[in-house]
Amino acid sequence: MKKISILLIAGTAVLATSCKKFLDINTNPNSATSTTPELIIPQALTGTAANLNQFNTYGEQLGGYAANAGGYGGFGTAISYNFTSADFSGLFSTSYDNLEDYQTILTATDANLPNYSYSNAAARIMKAMTFEMLVDTYNSVPYGDALTGSSKLTPTYADPVAVYKDLADELDKAIATINKGIATPGVALMGNSDVLFKGDMVKWKQLANTIKLRLVIFGAGKVTFSNTTFSTDGFLTTDALINPGYTRDNGRQNPKWDRWGYGYTGSDATKSWIPSTYILAFYNGTKLQDSLRGKAIYYQYPATGANQLGVESVSIPKCPAGSFWYPSTNRTGASAGSTTGVLKGPEAGLPVITAAESYFLQAEAALKGLIPGGADATLFKSGITASFKYLYAGPGAASVTTRDYTADANTYLADNATSPLVNYSQAATTAQKLEAIITQKYIAMNFVNSNVAWNDYRRTHYPTITGTSATSTFASSVSESSRPDKLPTRVLYPATEGAYNSANVPKGVSPFTSLIFWAL
Repeated sequence: MKKISILLIAGTAVLATSCKKFLDINTNPNSATSTTPELIIPQALTGTAANLNQFNTYGEQLGGYAANAGGYGGFGTAISYNFTSADFSGLFSTSYDNLEDYQTILTATDANLPNYSYSNAAARIMKAMTFEMLVDTYNSVPYGDALTGSSKLTPTYADPVAVYKDLADELDKAIATINKGIATPGVALMGNSDVLFKGDMVKWKQLANTIKLRLVIFGAGKVTFSNTTFSTDGFLTTDALINPGYTRDNGRQNPKWDRWGYGYTGSDATKSWIPSTYILAFYNGTKLQDSLRGKAIYYQYPATGANQLGVESVSIPKCPAGSFWYPSTNRTGASAGSTTGVLKGPEAGLPVITAAESYFLQAEAALKGLIPGGADATLFKSGITASFKYLYAGPGAASVTTRDYTADANTYLADNATSPLVNYSQAATTAQKLEAIITQKYIAMNFVNSNVAWNDYRRTHYPTITGTSATSTFASSVSESSRPDKLPTRVLYPATEGAYNSANVPKGVSPFTSLIFWAL
């Protein structure tokens, strides 16, 4: 069983509420708790942030953003890719743990609509997103009877195509539920208990549209969706950040900072990984020139230590305290933070979907005719600008550095004017335009939501792998994969599924040959 820890949530009743009494919701996820959904949703969203941090770690290792650091050994399956059921198993268990929280909210509110329209819809949206992440990681997963408590302890595995279709329907239902709530006086507001959008239901609808757009893009040609249109609320244009009141305190730090920066006492966090040579090539002029974002992300850029995954030797750089992903010269863990980049500080929000990802999704959809307008070039540029804006923002809600992110994005475009990966007008074919969109999205997702880029690579094979050198591939130098790109295709189901749900868990799954349904 998990134990739920409540983070500081200013302005809500959560701090005055007994965790044992009100938020221990794991005995039976179908039984309504004795509290209101507004007191459950903050910890459910906080659990999602922790889960997203795990998915980011998985994506940065498999998607080419990080490599093994000097001074460490025994990486085993992390560099061979010959995964066991123990590798990344937490992705499965923590996702379902988090899904139980959202199901509890849905069960408690479905019979009390429209009064609880907002919390019901928010839970439905987050449930859909979490199931999407599971499908994108494992393909077939327990779905229809997965959250029915003790009545079904061995849930069946659903067809991922059918799951995608149903998730899109659920997102449409969530938007309709919000609209019904808006039209009904006296609906219970989420307010500060909403640690994602602070009760802004338009942004919740934009999040639903953006997640649905991702489903439609990934499932195009494979899934027969009920409805491929989107509400007039549009898509996200701002970063969706979960922040329950992260602070430099035990159990209350931003989980990404806690894992990669410093512990709450100032102790070093993870030091066994460093940036890959492959990703740095998109900043240091080897592939593209992007020194401004390089400096915003990396410590001592352009002298940042790097490695090709799998290479183990005494010459490999060691990772400094605070990691190479913390660019500040303040390396005192007890006071470090408040800077640019991907870690920012212990109080920074955790990104669910950034504006950059939203714009690149829209650009791809416009290119493929999945949304009207055909403004793929404009959306492409907006994605690049939004990436600069996110990286330049400090950890505070309104904290942006004095650098002009729009001007610097334009400098980036000018510095790479001859590259079709940056200058969209130089991309002559649809394939080249898609490569530009996915490559720029890859750069924007660097240590932000790295699993997004890993999914994109497996379905498009962009960014392109052109050889075996450290700058031409992000595959491990000691990969055991027989695929042409020497990369894995997926991770395995956790051992617990084989032990407790053996009749249903798919058999014969291979990390080298078994594909997610949308993959190439």
